[in-house]
Amino acid sequence: MEPPGEKLGEADGLHITPQLLKLHTGEFALESILLLKLRGLGLVDLGCLGECLGLEWLDLSGNALTQLGPLASLRQLTVLNVSNNRLTGLEPLAACGSLQSLNVAGNLLATPGQLQCLAGLRGLERLRLRDPLARLSNPLCANPSYWAVVRELLPGLKVIDGERVTGRGSELYQLCRDLDSSLLPSSSPGPRAPEAQPWVEPGYWDAWPTQSSSILEEACRQFQDTLQECHDLDRQASDCLAQAEQALSPAGTTSSFVF
Repeated sequence: MEPPGEKLGEADGLHITPQLLKLHTGEFALESILLLKLRGLGLVDLGCLGECLGLEWLDLSGNALTQLGPLASLRQLTVLNVSNNRLTGLEPLAACGSLQSLNVAGNLLATPGQLQCLAGLRGLERLRLRDPLARLSNPLCANPSYWAVVRELLPGLKVIDGERVTGRGSELYQLCRDLDSSLLPSSSPGPRAPEAQPWVEPGYWDAWPTQSSSILEEACRQFQDTLQECHDLDRQASDCLAQAEQALSPAGTTSSFVF
C-alpha cells in the first residue's frame, strides 16, 4: 500500500515525503541529499523538503507549486529551478543566503515588486523570468521595460533571462537590444526617415535570359568537322607512307628479314 500523498492520481496532488525523497535519491538521511531533481511530478506541496539542510542543487520545474515555504531553511542552496509552476511570490527565498542561480520562468509573477525579496541575496547572479525556447514567461514580462526595472531592483545580477548584463560580453547584448528597439515602429510624430533607395540599377538582380541552344549546337558541329578532318589527314598520311615504301623497295624484294 502506498503512503498517503504519494499517488499521482489523488485529487490534492503529490506531497513530498521522506519516502519519496529516499526513492529518488537513495539517501536515507535527508541531511545527506546534495542534489535533487523532482521535475514534472505534479507536486503541490513541498512537505518535508525543508529538512534537506545540505541541499545545494534543486530542480522543481514542471509541477503545480503555489508556495515555497519549506525552502526558507535551505541555507546551502545555490541553484534553484522552479520554472513552470504556479508561484505568485518568492518571499521564502529571502532566507536562502547562498542562492546564486534562480529560474522562475513560467509562473504568475505579475509585478517587479514581487522580486523585492531577492534584493538581500548578495550572491544571486543569474535570474530567469522568461524562457523563449521553452515558451515560458511571467505576466510582468509583458512590460517592455521589465528588463531595466529588474536590473535596477537587483543590481548584483550578471545574467538576466540568459543574457549577460555586466562583465565581458554584456556590450554585445546591449547592442543587440538597441538594434531591436530601433527597428520597432515608432508611434511618436517625429520626422519621417527617408525611404531606402536601391544602390544598383533596376533589373540588376534579374536572372539573365537563358541562351539559345543554337550556339551549343554550332560548337558541336564545328568539333565534329574538325574531328573528321583529322581522320581524313590520318588516312592520307597512311596512303603516302605506303606509296613511298613501295617506291623505295626493288621489285621482288621481300620485306621480311631473318636474324
